Amino acid sequence: MIARIAAKAHWAIRPAAADALRLGSLALYLPVAFALRLMMLGKPAFQSDEQFYLLVGQRMAQGALPYVDLWDRKPWGLFAIFRGVYALPFDPVLTYQLLGLASSVLTALVIERIARRISPPPAARMSGLAYLIWQPVFNVALGQSPVFYNLPVALAALIVLDARLKSGDPLLARRGLEAMLLLGLALQIKYSVVFEGMAFGLLLLARGRADGWTGVRLTMTGAAWIVAALAPTGAVLLGYISAGYGEAFVQANFLSIMGRSTDHADAFAQLGKECLAMIPFALAVILAPRRLSPVRGERPAILPDLRLWALASIGGFLIFGTWYDHYLGPVLVPLCILAAPALARTAKGERWYGRILLGLGLIGAVAVPLAQVIERGTAAEFAATTRAIADELHGRCLYVYEGDSALYRTTDACIPTRFAYPSHLNAMNEAGALGISPQAEVRRILASRPGVIVVSETGRSNQPNRETRALIREALNRDYEHYQSAALGERRYGLWRLKRAPLL
Repeated sequence: MIARIAAKAHWAIRPAAADALRLGSLALYLPVAFALRLMMLGKPAFQSDEQFYLLVGQRMAQGALPYVDLWDRKPWGLFAIFRGVYALPFDPVLTYQLLGLASSVLTALVIERIARRISPPPAARMSGLAYLIWQPVFNVALGQSPVFYNLPVALAALIVLDARLKSGDPLLARRGLEAMLLLGLALQIKYSVVFEGMAFGLLLLARGRADGWTGVRLTMTGAAWIVAALAPTGAVLLGYISAGYGEAFVQANFLSIMGRSTDHADAFAQLGKECLAMIPFALAVILAPRRLSPVRGERPAILPDLRLWALASIGGFLIFGTWYDHYLGPVLVPLCILAAPALARTAKGERWYGRILLGLGLIGAVAVPLAQVIERGTAAEFAATTRAIADELHGRCLYVYEGDSALYRTTDACIPTRFAYPSHLNAMNEAGALGISPQAEVRRILASRPGVIVVSETGRSNQPNRETRALIREALNRDYEHYQSAALGERRYGLWRLKRAPLL
């Protein structure tokens, strides 16, 4: 089964020598993707999530176990990808970023292949290009989870959409298993894929129903598809149970999300900004098809399926109420495909939809990373901060209460808590999601007397946990001395070292 899926993926994304269009797409996508990400490459703390995933990968290579030694709610498969980075003999930051770039290019090729069902080949090529252009706009261009799980989801969509066009296909059940196993792998990178999985499952069942399947056959086959989708997660869960850590796995992966609260002011501000940014897609996907004449070669038979996919991905984005920009990563895939007909228009006056989509995306793809570099600083600044911390640890642990979790990795310091992602203990929205008392955990950390504590001096965007902040301030005033303010772009962090015992 896995060999068949690998063959299907290879067939879907390989640039065949006889297919000049696909070779041309690869020749276009690679340099464009690289150019748009060039200013981000090599930055060790460009995104807070990515640097934490890499930290977990580093500590897994040293024997740490996610959820037990380092806590987060992301699936184990995502951390396994970053653990794999340390199996390669290269700079880990650049390695994961180039792996993400490669995954994005492959996803763009699959997008192009699907888009050719509803638009001419040149427009389909532009839909893949649109994906690569818009990823940096939403900060999902290097190592955020959608960079990796969009590929298996797009491959699953390719299988499902092909199956939907084949009436009476005797291999429908097997094709469904292939698609669901791909979605199961994607689930082990981000659980929100479940919504797209349900949409694909309904489409496959509808195909079976149209082919005359009985209710029993639909039920049995649907159950087998569900088992295939859940198999990778089930395998990881069984591994944790056998090791005696099943409760820790369940709490982090399935229960913690229900204890997370939402800072509504920040969330709705994010959502408003994102809705404005998505206007070019609304013009291309919703308005353009109603205003423009049909394009020869369109295959409207799968348009409803593509729209259902888009709605499922949008639902997965909206349902959790924390609308970070990179959560739009999976939405880009079906929207770029649906935008392909608008990108195909060549008649006079009809090309402005595509020009707006690609033009504004290109502006954002340059402006957003540039703003991030200005805000978050350079690799040289991060290296200077690393040295300033490492020189004062003297064998003790580092505690980053506010700041970049990458500092644990670059200083190779011990971590005094399994909650190494700073906002887990410093943000109010996470207080009820950890399965422990944040205040008690911070007291325990401070009792271990870390050698250096890092705190922000430039404020924060989300609502702080005032109780843990008060504990930190009290300990700093009592047991620590401020020895440096570290500059990372526009951010400033106070470095506090443990007071030395006075000489007698």
